[in-house]
Amino acid sequence: MEKENKPSKQGPLTGYKIIDLTSVVLGPYCTQLLGDLGADVIKIETPDGDIMRHAGPHVNKGMGPIYLTINRNKRAMTLDLRKKGAKQVLQELIKSADGIIHNIRAGGIGRLGFDYESVKEINRDIVYCHAVGFGSNGHYAERQAYDDLVQAVSGASFMIPMQDGTTEPRYFPGLVADKTTGLHAAYAMLAAFLHKERTGRGQFVEVPMMECMVSFTMAENLYGHTFVLPRPPIAYARSINPMRKPYKTKDGYIALMPYSDDNWFQFFKLGGREVLMEDERYATYAARTNHITDLYQEAEIIALQRTTDEWMKVLAEKNVPCMRVHTLDSVLQDPQLRDTGFLEERVHPSEGAYLAINNPISFSDSPANISQEPPLLGQHNREILDELGFSKEEIGKFEKDEIFG
Repeated sequence: MEKENKPSKQGPLTGYKIIDLTSVVLGPYCTQLLGDLGADVIKIETPDGDIMRHAGPHVNKGMGPIYLTINRNKRAMTLDLRKKGAKQVLQELIKSADGIIHNIRAGGIGRLGFDYESVKEINRDIVYCHAVGFGSNGHYAERQAYDDLVQAVSGASFMIPMQDGTTEPRYFPGLVADKTTGLHAAYAMLAAFLHKERTGRGQFVEVPMMECMVSFTMAENLYGHTFVLPRPPIAYARSINPMRKPYKTKDGYIALMPYSDDNWFQFFKLGGREVLMEDERYATYAARTNHITDLYQEAEIIALQRTTDEWMKVLAEKNVPCMRVHTLDSVLQDPQLRDTGFLEERVHPSEGAYLAINNPISFSDSPANISQEPPLLGQHNREILDELGFSKEEIGKFEKDEIFG
């Protein structure tokens, strides 16, 4: 169903203004989350626009699908920050902002005159978030960073080969480093806003991609190397096991996750193999972990006995965790996502009908909402300048000087 009305309840960040100088995926993903929570996010772009505007199929130029998916709930402004007038506009925006985020390297933002110390002179209490490739005190500070590079340097590109036994590193088929870091940046800004509420002080927040991705990857995979005298192996044995995969059924695939002793007993019983619970390899959690390959091989054999729907029914009756296996296409038709309104068909003023992926978090009193469709390039230039108090004459001069491109 299309939603035509503005949300009746306001999100928890309503009243906060955030200046967004980010582009591509990491930063826009972060600021969309903040916009979903009610923040007034002002997206500042070069006259050419965020590069993600131009990726993929289009209805209209500059409104590509990735851009549409991660740039709602923002107002868009173009500024050529090489020009004096554009810098003046950004300075005025900063005066009234609660936060600013960018992913420009330190040297570049310094040359533009918007490093933290310069911005603090304009607005002492601002929350200033810098998304960087690598922590500024480290060996790689000021190096360029993209998702592929961070997957590589964080060790993540060897995760798939560790599982399938190949020797060459491979990237995960998705921008996991960008999105992981974007999530870290979002909670970092929320924490800094809370600190500001409590103390009245803003601060500088640095969010480094490599460190965020290593934190994410190593949460379970530090494993035996958690100890100062490392105990093999590194990487969680269960998660990298080559048999950890969806299993074939009579007509498709199913994901199986018996966890407790009773779960495994019920699953084995349904497969006519309850005797396996008498095998010392499978009798306890610790034993099953130590013999995980054998366990998964038994599960693979049993899974072939029924269809996916049959397994879904009988395992649910026995309270054994399982789930059907979707493709990227079929998941869009899953009744869970449709029932909850997580996937929503909306109408964009210029792009027409499109599918929006709603914010996954539910708040009972201050819900996340879509209040604004992804903006056209420079769509809110005049609106924002009016709010800042610039006169028609000043705006005309800005246009003459081409500060918007």
